[in-house]
Amino acid sequence: MEASSILVRQGLLTTEQVEQSRLACTNGDRIDQVAVQLGFVTEEAALRAIGEEVGIEFLDLEQANIDLSLLAEFPQKLIHRHGVFPVRRANGSIIVATSDPFNLYPLDAIGAATGLSVHPVLAGRLDIAKRIKAHLGVGSETIEGMIAQQDEDETIQLLDGLDMEDSELAEQAQEASVVRLVNEILLEAIESWASDVHIESQASGLKIRYRIDGVLLPQPVPPEINRFRAAIISRLKIMARLNIAEKRLPQDGRIKLRVSGREVDVRVSVIPMIHGEGIVLRLLDKGRMEFSLPKLGMEPELYEVFCDLIRRPHGIILVTGPTGSGKTTTLYSALLEIKSEATKIITTEDPVEYQLEGINQIQVHPKIGLSFATSLRSILRHDPDVVLVGEIRDLETAENAIHASLTGHLVFSTLHTNDAPSAYTRLVDMGVEPFLVASTIEAVMAQRLVRVLCPACRRPFTPDRSELPEDFPWDAYIESGKPLYRAAGCRECRNVGFQGRKGIFELAVTTDAVRQLAHDNASSWEIRKAAIANGMLTLRKDAWKKVLDGVTTVDEVLRVTKGDRI
Repeated sequence: MEASSILVRQGLLTTEQVEQSRLACTNGDRIDQVAVQLGFVTEEAALRAIGEEVGIEFLDLEQANIDLSLLAEFPQKLIHRHGVFPVRRANGSIIVATSDPFNLYPLDAIGAATGLSVHPVLAGRLDIAKRIKAHLGVGSETIEGMIAQQDEDETIQLLDGLDMEDSELAEQAQEASVVRLVNEILLEAIESWASDVHIESQASGLKIRYRIDGVLLPQPVPPEINRFRAAIISRLKIMARLNIAEKRLPQDGRIKLRVSGREVDVRVSVIPMIHGEGIVLRLLDKGRMEFSLPKLGMEPELYEVFCDLIRRPHGIILVTGPTGSGKTTTLYSALLEIKSEATKIITTEDPVEYQLEGINQIQVHPKIGLSFATSLRSILRHDPDVVLVGEIRDLETAENAIHASLTGHLVFSTLHTNDAPSAYTRLVDMGVEPFLVASTIEAVMAQRLVRVLCPACRRPFTPDRSELPEDFPWDAYIESGKPLYRAAGCRECRNVGFQGRKGIFELAVTTDAVRQLAHDNASSWEIRKAAIANGMLTLRKDAWKKVLDGVTTVDEVLRVTKGDRI
């Protein structure tokens, strides 16, 4: 009995879709599995239909009561090799989840290994794979093979105190497995949309955490991974072309990967810690990045004002915020918005994170004297219309940016301040004359990123006034008649409750009042009052708008912003 014929009979597939799936079959895949990959039918619907036909129940592993104690006595190689997962014992038999109701060999092998009769249930392949990673750890299959190989080689380890991490023979013996393990760690991070991978050496062993949507999430890893800590670190250092023998000094490198046809750039930072070296990998997935101002999360009124600002003929526009707040994405999106054949755009960055078509980008090299300041002086001799300076870090860069704006160029740059009005005083603190700040800065935009609620599982609720912060816009909430939402967690969002991030913004336009205050070297507090009087929406107020619109949660706003002082 073919699975595809069952799905046709139940009206889930057409004969044309079956034929298309048949033509797309490779590597012995079943037609129904290919149909799922092509999007003709969901895996759950297909498995439920097949299960009804062959008499096997479908089980939702997300909701199932799983007895994890079974893993201790269940052969892990069977789990990995056949994509199955033990669920629980019932009436002297063991319930095992499988995604292939037509392959009985794994069930016979499990029965022989455990001495129990096996009762199969159906579950999605991705659900089973997620359970395996959650309870056995990332790379557990590879580690099991590495341990088996190491155990086989125990008899030839004759030298006591042999430093395995510096032994070329030992590295060669484990190279294929270590390569696979490191690749699995990277692949899992990329598929999880992680921006950073933290590999930390602790007293208790190796710890791996992924930063997803700005929040660090610990990843389950098998305890046996500690035996290969040195090999994992050495492999990553080799990939980044770093000195594997140097373990006392920090090192920085870069890895270029291709994953599923997409280019992924990995920035590697290695720092020696008390219990060994710690590694942080910054993942830049070029294939998934989309630079578009309308999709950043700006309110329509703000978007209109910002679009007008970035089309001015000269002046400086600053974007401020902490590391990881999306400043580069905003600036790249602005450049692509104004890019044309009639406009010459040159950037100087450290590093160049994404390559933009039609824009001339310079990678600074401070070690050889190519800093932001020196590159900016050279850029002005290339007759640009628009210049982007990655960051204003010092007085020399600030003065060159001001000189560029005074000579008829539009300059974009970033600055590290907590809010928009503080940028004016920060430049003065660097040593720039207040009258130059007042005459060149056209606008400053501060931003943060808040996580976006998963639309599939967000839950409405009616809050009590006492549960909310004092500055929550209660009147606007009552007037809107819309509910607030909480994060829940489902299969779509990997049980986190959030999917992706959007920006919250605070745009201070340099009006005559703000210009006069900057010229008079007024405090950032006074500039802030003047900007708000002119209609500036603070970060906090912009964030509350996104809560009222059901985009994010109250807790997210409290996590990334503080209450307004005015």
